[in-house]
Amino acid sequence: MNTAEPDPEAGPQANAAENAPVPKSPKARPAIPKEAPAEAEEPEGGAEAAAPEPAPRPARAKPVARAAAPAPGVQTGESEPGNKLVFGLSALGLVAGLVAAYLFGTERKAQPPVFPPVSSPYDSAIFANGIIESDQASGENINIFPEVSGPITKVLVHAGQVVSAGTPLVAMDDSVQQATTAQLQAQAAAALALLDELRAEPRRETLAITEAQVVLAETNLKVVRDQYDKDRAAYDLDPKAISKDVLDTAEDAASQAAAALEVARRQNDLTKAGAWSYDIANQQKVYDALVQAHNAAAALLVKFVLMAPVDGVVLTVNGTVGGYVSSPGVFDTYTQGLDPVVVMGTPQQFLAVRCFVDEILVSKLPTAFHIQAQMTVLGSDAKVPLEFVRVEPYVSPKIELSNQRQEQVDLRVLPVIFRFPKQDAPVYPGQMVDVYIGSK
Repeated sequence: MNTAEPDPEAGPQANAAENAPVPKSPKARPAIPKEAPAEAEEPEGGAEAAAPEPAPRPARAKPVARAAAPAPGVQTGESEPGNKLVFGLSALGLVAGLVAAYLFGTERKAQPPVFPPVSSPYDSAIFANGIIESDQASGENINIFPEVSGPITKVLVHAGQVVSAGTPLVAMDDSVQQATTAQLQAQAAAALALLDELRAEPRRETLAITEAQVVLAETNLKVVRDQYDKDRAAYDLDPKAISKDVLDTAEDAASQAAAALEVARRQNDLTKAGAWSYDIANQQKVYDALVQAHNAAAALLVKFVLMAPVDGVVLTVNGTVGGYVSSPGVFDTYTQGLDPVVVMGTPQQFLAVRCFVDEILVSKLPTAFHIQAQMTVLGSDAKVPLEFVRVEPYVSPKIELSNQRQEQVDLRVLPVIFRFPKQDAPVYPGQMVDVYIGSK
């Protein structure tokens, strides 16, 4: 910053004023130089000056103080674009707040319900959830599980099909079981053939051989005895005609021939007797065991085709061609559990409603002679009167409506069974309904 040089003719106050720092301000103004103080007044009395006045020097131009540059970060009085943006956003927010207050403060009319809410048809009633199922004397639906394991090769029915008892439902791969059954059948046939052979003894050809062996033994004995008799007669006539050794040898040969004849006769008798009774009985047991094994294999082979146990309607088929099933059922991809391969229901002229009454309301149930109920289908205004069937006297955890076997619940309910004619009611087994139970 340039400063003015001090004037030697100016007084000290003027010099101090000139050298004083100029304070910073938002807008600097040019400094106005101060005039030099007036010369000292001449002394009174008209006294003359002792010395002549010096010639005046030309006045030096004093530098004008320049405005200081604004420091960084210090706003000047001029408007900037950022300030305009802030004021614009503030105004926009104010307008948006006013519009939102108007919109949210407007009272809206409630939408009418899609269907009328459920109401009790009785002066005093018990409300219960229910689930529709097949109408049968006991149990719920008919769950069909296979007794064997294997992949499904054919699905012979579809959901909703009416079937009679013995109708094939699902077929599984039985190739291995067929081979096993055929093998056992062949073994049983072989055992039977051996048993028939034992029972058919003696064989005529075998008996003829033993009889010929007897004749041969008799002939040999006759020849040997004739030779012995000759040797004996010669020895008796002249002991020196033959030696004693030769005579003894002939006698031994006759004895051996007699023994051989006895063996041939006994063998012939054994052949005539046929097979031993114990051998026949043992073979009979072997044959019976193989027959039983074959029958079991054949019965197991039939199990590879699921049959309808009763007349009814196929409610659902959970298996598909190529899927693997076992005795616990078929794996469900969504629930990660095991389901029945086929679920059936009885003929649907009538359907049952299984109601679950909370245990704290059990004491308020009317008696069997005075109980009445009405069912309301969810999502509609259809109301169906129900006929009381029975009460299952066992309070159990309420897990039926969620179908979760591992669910931990504290609520326990009493099942109460009603029924109603199906007719044209838009309901199906497994559907949930609301039930009001009252007293006549």
